[in-house]
Amino acid sequence: MKEQKMETMPINNLLLNMAAPMILSMIIGALYNIVDSIFVSNYSEEALTAVSLAFTIQNIIVSLGTGVGVGINALLSRLLGEKKQKEVNKTAINGLILGFIVYFVLLVFGIFGVKWFYNVQTDDVSICNMGYSYLSVICIFSFGQIFQLVLEKLLQSTGRTTFTMITQITGAIINIILDPILIFGYFGFPAMGTKGAAIATVIGQIIAMLLGIIFNLKFNKEIQFSYKNIKLEKYYVKNICYVGIPAGITMFISSIMSFGINKILLGFSTTATAVFGAYSKLYTFVSMAAFGLNNALISIVAYNLGNKKYNRIKQAIKLSGIYSVLIGLIGLVLLQMLPKQIMQAFNASETMTSMGITALRITSISFIFACVSIMVCYALQGLSIGAPSMFISAARQVIILLPAAYCFGKILGVSGVWLAFPITEIIVMIVAIIYLKHTMDKLK
Repeated sequence: MKEQKMETMPINNLLLNMAAPMILSMIIGALYNIVDSIFVSNYSEEALTAVSLAFTIQNIIVSLGTGVGVGINALLSRLLGEKKQKEVNKTAINGLILGFIVYFVLLVFGIFGVKWFYNVQTDDVSICNMGYSYLSVICIFSFGQIFQLVLEKLLQSTGRTTFTMITQITGAIINIILDPILIFGYFGFPAMGTKGAAIATVIGQIIAMLLGIIFNLKFNKEIQFSYKNIKLEKYYVKNICYVGIPAGITMFISSIMSFGINKILLGFSTTATAVFGAYSKLYTFVSMAAFGLNNALISIVAYNLGNKKYNRIKQAIKLSGIYSVLIGLIGLVLLQMLPKQIMQAFNASETMTSMGITALRITSISFIFACVSIMVCYALQGLSIGAPSMFISAARQVIILLPAAYCFGKILGVSGVWLAFPITEIIVMIVAIIYLKHTMDKLK
């Protein structure tokens, strides 16, 4: 089934067939993050700020899990294209071992590093206390999210994206159901505030992880899991990390961006930080759709690279670029038309609503350009070219954005910070497209 889809199905059909379940599941995943923030914002604005500040670490968790997963996906899909079954099996096992190593690091941070993280950002005791409760739970039980991501990439690499949709949607629905119950204390449960939001999140992730285990063992026949000689092997670790580390750093960079933008905005007000937290959730909604589309692109590009079908690679990248523009355009139109209604969904005060309307209308201009840059990064990862992908992401989120946000903020006030987003994305997108065209011209 894998070989028939990747080798013979028309590229447009193949891309849509693989991407549709992932786009749907990742949009729903982003939706539950937004719903999570809406529930927390109804608890208090300080609670929303506390959760917004935790976004940096949460993004690191996703970055680490995704980095391992993308590395597995790129290597495993290529090996399937080369018809190397033994190496496919060993790739999967080595990827799972790397997942355990990542979780151990996060566990240590969850026990010893959370208080330091909040104290560095703010001296507001209320925000810090709510942040401690939230982030410690997220980190200590992060094994659910790490292995959910890794197991989903194993399914994606063999074209079984419908199962990844089921795991993500199930986790999201459970989180949405549990959020109000545990935050506000319904049905006899105590009102736990931000801690309740964290517990709801990790329960959803753990259940999604368990479904991922079941689906891989029962349905993922292209991968034969053998646990007789479990050990890390240099070849597989090296090749997973070659693509996975840049991919993980690419996502980790957004954590640095969030940390830096929060520090800049705290110089204006905590309300500005809360607005950025709301924007981050909305941007995640758009970017997750782009990630879902381009996750399919990685598998298609990597498989056809192994099978030496270069024209199919070019077709897949071109179509993915067109669909990425469409995704960004939809996000732009919605935020231009409904900024007030969106901010009110976060129970925003009059001041926060006014600031948020300006922020959303300016920053949403960047969506189209950001989605195209994301497509370029994923195409390069599929080609096993990790470092340039990392550099593109670093440029659009740190190298150019943070200095621009700081300088524009000094000159134009808080509106200047928002203006830095579209200006940065336009510059980076132009450079990214030029580099991708150069790469494709010499692909053979």
